Amino acid sequence: MDTAQAHLATMLSMSEATTPYAAGSAAAGPLEAALDRVGDRWSLLLVDALLGGGRRFGELRDELPGLAPNILTERLRRLEREGIVVATPYSTRPPRMEYSLTGDGRDLASALRLLADWGARRDAHGEPLRHERCGTAVEARWYCPTCAEAVSDAETDERGRLL
Repeated sequence: MDTAQAHLATMLSMSEATTPYAAGSAAAGPLEAALDRVGDRWSLLLVDALLGGGRRFGELRDELPGLAPNILTERLRRLEREGIVVATPYSTRPPRMEYSLTGDGRDLASALRLLADWGARRDAHGEPLRHERCGTAVEARWYCPTCAEAVSDAETDERGRLL
């Protein structure tokens, strides 16, 4: 293997790393852990594309035209390793898969909606999420089911944890 190939192999192995922190490490906070699992543009767009139900590789490729097939394959494999996507064979010859979200993948829907709404509110042509009945832009709030009340930012500590 020549120097260029060795460098490429090193770079590829670095891009595959999904958990830079040791399990249970105090250095890894909740946001870091989430970003380690799905912290790139294409992974989040793939999760969004799968929120409507299972899709085949070609359907995902068509839905995300800027995503190269090799990157699509790598992101699907990574999301599957992380337990966010499950691949189910629909053909054995040749082997073909349909990809769908696991429960963990579907749990990302709320975070993606918040991120999309944040982006829409900052885009001159964006439209925030609206209440279907009255048309008012909706606001996200934290809610405590035990206390049955909305929780304000003032009721969180400096690290964003609820008090």
